[in-house]
Amino acid sequence: MAVKIAISGFGGRMGRALAQAVTQAQGVELSAAVVRPGSSLVGADAGEVAGLGRSGIAIVDSLAEADFDVLIDFTAPAATLDNAAHCAKQGRPIVIGTTGFDAEQKEKLLSHAGTIPLCLASNFSTGVNLCFSLLETAARVLGEESDIEIVEAHHRHKVDAPSGTALSMGEVVASTLGRDLDRVAVYGREGQTGARERDTIGFATVRGGDVVGDHTVMFMADGERVEITHKASSRLSFARGAVRAALWLKGRGLKGEELDGDRAAGHYDMRDVLGLN
Repeated sequence: MAVKIAISGFGGRMGRALAQAVTQAQGVELSAAVVRPGSSLVGADAGEVAGLGRSGIAIVDSLAEADFDVLIDFTAPAATLDNAAHCAKQGRPIVIGTTGFDAEQKEKLLSHAGTIPLCLASNFSTGVNLCFSLLETAARVLGEESDIEIVEAHHRHKVDAPSGTALSMGEVVASTLGRDLDRVAVYGREGQTGARERDTIGFATVRGGDVVGDHTVMFMADGERVEITHKASSRLSFARGAVRAALWLKGRGLKGEELDGDRAAGHYDMRDVLGLN
């Protein structure tokens, strides 16, 4: 039986990419499409809105009206918190691609992982998550002798900066080197900044056009530098990864359940899904 997938944030670019990814994947089906309350899309056919042909699924503006096994949520922090609380109450796993949470919001969000399987990732691309593992290796080998800078570029509509992926890359590098990213991160430079401190990790942000997502981490030493770069040309790379995560989460189990020994409710990320952790 196919896993029923609900998509929250269906009216956005990512929501439509997710719908396409669900239709292309085996073992899943789109069962619900959710938009913000009051959206003009309420009542429209989800398949037609996504450019996939008539589906017979009417778009709704409340998760309470949705029938699903797993929710995929790419919305905004406040909406995601509400949706995660609903999933926890209903005993449904959730895949979260929303970024921009503050510390308090993230703590509240992860509290639901004690009840349901929850996969939270700044980026669901297979390539980006491979880069995370490559960054660990590069940081171990080069990090103490290199200046480390992270450059990211996204489309003009992205509202948070630096991107969640860039921050995750910084966290991977800082953690590998035993540094606290909150203390060593430098977000942009202007004026007489003085000489660069070796332990810092710099971030530079570019916004414009329709760039889906480019990220480069530079390890710059005297005489050489190593750059690890990922460039996304389509949101489908993220969408396919999120659908893969949804299938993986469906096999986890809820709090108090024992499925295949070690499967249980908890906080996971895409590297768990890919077996890279």
